[in-house]
Amino acid sequence: MDFKDVLYGRRAINFFDPGKPVSEALLDEIIGLAAQAPSGFNIQPWSLMVLRDQEEKLRLQKHAWNQFKISAAPVTLIVLADMDGWKTGNPFLEKNFQEMVRAGDMTADQRQWFDGARESLYGASESRKVAFACKNTGFFAMSLMLAAKSIGVDTHPMDGFDMDAVRKEFKIPDHYWIPMLIAVGYFDAAKSLSPAKWRKTVREIQVRFDT
Repeated sequence: MDFKDVLYGRRAINFFDPGKPVSEALLDEIIGLAAQAPSGFNIQPWSLMVLRDQEEKLRLQKHAWNQFKISAAPVTLIVLADMDGWKTGNPFLEKNFQEMVRAGDMTADQRQWFDGARESLYGASESRKVAFACKNTGFFAMSLMLAAKSIGVDTHPMDGFDMDAVRKEFKIPDHYWIPMLIAVGYFDAAKSLSPAKWRKTVREIQVRFDT
């Protein structure tokens, strides 16, 4: 599929066909493609909870404005952003540094600089921690939705949910922010697809504040 077709064809689908499954292999392919998303220092603070069981999806739905698509879609993802992903001792952070040294991107004696740079960028305040986690995880989430569309799978991102209730329901540790939920499946062809929504023009997007 041409990239323009992917961009213009991706829609937030409200109606999913519950009888059309998304196989584990297909979902793995989508996630693997999305994992190529960029990330500051390659820390990759994203994780996913994959819900397929109907009872689990209904448990989520009750905390998400009772949005029917959560239980209708064959797969619903709870997207997690690790606010502690930048910290020394995080297993993926440590693996990342080892991999950078192995690849020759850094040397072992640069570790002190590496620690200080992360601390100043991502640990300076609570808002910086949230921004770090959600910004990077947003790259991944958008890549996931585009990857899905590129192979014919539809999605719908949602931020209409009670994060504290979802965290409690699924025993999600406090260091994870939950930026969104994503329903994954296939559009129900028996329904009508709403027209595409308006978008800002190129000129409306470009701004300056220093003149």
